[in-house]
Amino acid sequence: MQSQLRPTQGQFRNQVQDALHKKRIDEIKLIGDFATIANFIMYVSYVGEIISNLNGNPISPIQPLFAALNATLWVSYGWLKPKKDWRLIIASFPGVVFGVLAALTAMM
Repeated sequence: MQSQLRPTQGQFRNQVQDALHKKRIDEIKLIGDFATIANFIMYVSYVGEIISNLNGNPISPIQPLFAALNATLWVSYGWLKPKKDWRLIIASFPGVVFGVLAALTAMM
């Protein structure tokens, strides 16, 4: 009777694996949430760039930095999904490279 109430080793292992899987999915969703927020900030930051450029002032490195951060988060999200999302990774990776390059050149 006592052994029927306690989970077997296989059942316990399955419960642990299910909990770890749920934790990983939660972490991936959190990265997706941060990526969505970063994407929003990136597009909002264009307003300052447009106004600055219309006034003849050089660009600020803020927009390219947020573009690089956003692309990095999307690449991470695509990489960490249980089945890697290669389309998302490939589409976002140039944003990492060009965002960093643009930010560095804007700071010079």
